[in-house]
Amino acid sequence: MSAPSLTPSKADPARRPAPPRRAGPPSRHDRFVRNLRRNLTAHGFLIGAVLCFAVFSWYPMIREFVLAFQKTEAGRVSWAGLDNLTTVVNDPAFWQAWRNTALFTVLALLLGFAVPFVVAIVINEFRHGQGYLRLLVYLPVMLPPVASVLLFKYLYDPGYGLLNEVLRFLHLPEQQWLQDPGLSMPSVVVAATWMNMGGAALIYLAALQGIPGELYEAAELDGAGLLRKIWHVTIPQTRLILSLMLLMQIIATMQVFVEPFLLTGGAGPQGSTTTVVYLIYQYAFNFNDYGAAAALGLLLLVLLAGFSAAYAKLSRADDE
Repeated sequence: MSAPSLTPSKADPARRPAPPRRAGPPSRHDRFVRNLRRNLTAHGFLIGAVLCFAVFSWYPMIREFVLAFQKTEAGRVSWAGLDNLTTVVNDPAFWQAWRNTALFTVLALLLGFAVPFVVAIVINEFRHGQGYLRLLVYLPVMLPPVASVLLFKYLYDPGYGLLNEVLRFLHLPEQQWLQDPGLSMPSVVVAATWMNMGGAALIYLAALQGIPGELYEAAELDGAGLLRKIWHVTIPQTRLILSLMLLMQIIATMQVFVEPFLLTGGAGPQGSTTTVVYLIYQYAFNFNDYGAAAALGLLLLVLLAGFSAAYAKLSRADDE
């Protein structure tokens, strides 16, 4: 008799191994769970950011809009309609605050928009020591605003201030920098420009370093001097960042508060440094009229939003 074979017979279906099962496509729920687990950290950071914006940005904006049409008397909140807007517009300080804010914006743009760009061009021309120059330019931004204001209060002091000492040395008449209604706002603009120009200068410097050197070489071959190279090469190549910084600086200067509040006490001599944001501060914390403060803040918000929308439309039309 022959020995039984240990190899399974091909004809025996019971001993044949079962074929592997093919898994079907994952369901939508499985894909969602898998993606959620993979991006859990990213979703956590995103949810935290959204909550921060909702609590500290979106809710105050909504609350301000509601307060602008409400009035609180004896602890009772009632609907005021347009009464708060009427109160604000009829205030004699309303138009003065807008004029002062517009004056500060114009002066701050003349200095705060041009000076950082010129400083960036000068730093970009240096081949060595750019890191130290960037640190030197950005140093005022790292200082606390109170420290910077104390420095300028010393410079502007009518008795022992450094600026009047220089004027006395040159046999020129001394000035009441913060006490003169005609000089108080320009003095605040100079201080604000020095305190905030570092960030804009570094942004301009980064844009300048991205310009190809071949463009300047071609301009030199055409006989262009320094000013022509700036006008025909530098400004066109940085037009996008210049327009964006212009919009950001207008929005920032229209909301100026810290510099006039710390240098001149807010109102200044004869109300010469009263700004819109300082008037909002007065309504809220000096007069306890939160409805009027919210109404004035809403007017400022509408103005800046309209300006931003017009800028975006003009930029889109220019690109097309």
